[in-house]
Amino acid sequence: MSNLSNIDAITQQPWLAFQLDGQHYAAPLSHVSEVIRDRTPTPVPGAADDLLGICQLRGSIVPVMDGRRRLGLRGVTERDQDAVRIVVFAHAGHRVGLKVDAVGELLRPQTAAIGPPPPGRSGCADDPVQAVLAWQDGFVALLDIVRLCRLAPELQRAA
Repeated sequence: MSNLSNIDAITQQPWLAFQLDGQHYAAPLSHVSEVIRDRTPTPVPGAADDLLGICQLRGSIVPVMDGRRRLGLRGVTERDQDAVRIVVFAHAGHRVGLKVDAVGELLRPQTAAIGPPPPGRSGCADDPVQAVLAWQDGFVALLDIVRLCRLAPELQRAA
């Protein structure tokens, strides 16, 4: 989204902020199904490096990704284990969990505070950062849920 073509969609809804390795990210609240306490998922042999495994959640099997690995973070910062959560995203009938270091507040992006992703991020087709939001002397990376959860591209239209 280098031209920020969906800036209206960004500003028309609240975003849930969370932290990973000291950095701030946010996802549209409309795609957050729930936030649960951390639990140990069942490993899946041969799965992608950033997939921690699967969890059963109210009768459904939900894949759980490591947020740090998914976003290319090294994970050197110590985690406060009491703050770690799994944010469960729902989109077009699919649910995917993302393990995060801590959940923050709800953000309401304003048009003037939104900018394109940092240079170099757009080189990866798999990169879920669609924009950045100036916030508290820094920024929050705003994430595209379809890309973050590696859902099929045709689901993009269901957003």
